[in-house]
Amino acid sequence: MKDIFDTNVLCNKCNIKTNKAAILKDGFRLRYFECPKCTQRWYHPSDIKEYEEFKILKQRIFSVKLRMVGNSFSVTIPREIIEFEERFTQLEKEIDQIMRLSLDEPGKICLYFKKDLEEENGKER
Repeated sequence: MKDIFDTNVLCNKCNIKTNKAAILKDGFRLRYFECPKCTQRWYHPSDIKEYEEFKILKQRIFSVKLRMVGNSFSVTIPREIIEFEERFTQLEKEIDQIMRLSLDEPGKICLYFKKDLEEENGKER
């Protein structure tokens, strides 16, 4: 199926061909068309939909169980979080996959399913 971002779009006010661009917002790449004359933006509908779903999920507070397994503890991760991104659904098949876990501050543990942008640029946290 063709994507709307693969076409040329004209500004409805200026009747000028728009430029394609993208911004990074909360870790999401939001693609948009922008008129070079009036600077009006039209965001890609599927990018906006995914970002809105993320914002709703981010506002939820999940109650999870902490269990003792041998000398370690395990935490259950709600299915909504795992299923949020399509690539995370493969975690069910690759349960033993190594992920990053860090103690960010007292009372706050972070679990990273993917590399940070800083790591991808060659910088370690």
